[in-house]
Amino acid sequence: MMSRALVLNASYEALAIVSSRRAISLVLCNKAEVLHETGDYFHSERCVFPEPSVIRLKYYVKVPFPKRVALTRRAVFARDNYRCQYCGAPAENIDHVVPKSRGGGHSWDNVVASCKPCNSRKEDRFLHETNFVLRRAPMQPRAKAWIWLLGNPRDEWLPYIGEPSISA
Repeated sequence: MMSRALVLNASYEALAIVSSRRAISLVLCNKAEVLHETGDYFHSERCVFPEPSVIRLKYYVKVPFPKRVALTRRAVFARDNYRCQYCGAPAENIDHVVPKSRGGGHSWDNVVASCKPCNSRKEDRFLHETNFVLRRAPMQPRAKAWIWLLGNPRDEWLPYIGEPSISA
C-alpha cells in the first residue's frame, strides 16, 4: 500500500493528502520542504531520501473557498462512527431520515448510517411513525473533516489538522 503525506500551505494550513511519491517529487523539485518523516526511505541508484509524512509548500497557494465534503457512503459511515444511528449496532447501510419517496432529499442532514435490521424495520416511514430515535442529529461535516474521512491520520498530522470534530 502506498504511504501518504499531508501537504501544508506556506501558512501551515492543511491543503491535501498526497502519495509519498508525489510528496518526495515536490521536495526534490524544490517546491516544498519536509517537516516530518515516516522513518522509511526512498532509494535511487546513488541517493537515499527520507519518506515525507508532512511537507510544507515554499509558496502560498490561494484557496478560493473552503472545500465541502462530498456526500458519500464512506463519508456518512465515518461521520457516524460506523454505528447505526438508531440502535448503535455496526452500520451496514445508509438511511434517509425523511424517505426520498416521501419528499426527503439526499443531503447531509437527511442521511444517517444504519444497520440492516433497523433499515428494514423503518422502511419508508417518518421517524414519528416508528419507535426510532436518532442518537445524534445528522449534519454536514466541517471543512477539514475530509482528512479524518480518509481514515487514520498519522500522529504527526494532528498539530496541523486539529482534533477529529467531524460534525459542526
